[in-house]
Amino acid sequence: MKEKIIQKATELFITLGFKSVTMDDIANEMGISKKTIYTHFNNKETIVAVVTDSMFERISQQIDSICELNKNPIEETYEIKKCVMEHMRNEKKSPSHQLQKYYPSIYQNIKNRQFALMQECVVKNLERGIMQGLFRENIDVQFVSRIYFNGVTGIKDNNLFPVTMFEGSALYEMFLEYHLRGIVTPDGRKILNQLIQSNQD
Repeated sequence: MKEKIIQKATELFITLGFKSVTMDDIANEMGISKKTIYTHFNNKETIVAVVTDSMFERISQQIDSICELNKNPIEETYEIKKCVMEHMRNEKKSPSHQLQKYYPSIYQNIKNRQFALMQECVVKNLERGIMQGLFRENIDVQFVSRIYFNGVTGIKDNNLFPVTMFEGSALYEMFLEYHLRGIVTPDGRKILNQLIQSNQD
């Protein structure tokens, strides 16, 4: 039952937002009593923490699997983007923004873990790209990896990038191209252009 509650709460949080969904909503959607939910979770904040942790672990495992495929670093970056967008496709109420506003400690915890995961992944990606002659040798890997993290999290800020102006998938696509064009070599640019072209076809 606990897993079913987590699954239903995840669906509701992603589509309706962390603020809007109540314990009553979860209970009604599942056809169970609130008392049943309280036997597994102390309060809504506990559910939010478990749901965000579960989502983070699932995405992390998928990103690890992509990295294990050992694709060239530019293709790998696009594969990870596809994976993240798959998880974001049902988001309608800026859940990341709501998490930051209403559950700041949970948001900060997840952000710290995201940074640790991405830092390791992106640094390896950049170093491989330099070794393979796809990324410029003179880039500062630590600087670029941190700027990349800042950008990926920054484009989720609904005040800076309101959904009325920027569609999520297109925004991520623009950011990714912006990031890669700044660091690729001429050989890397050829691969990047091919990927962009194939994504548009």
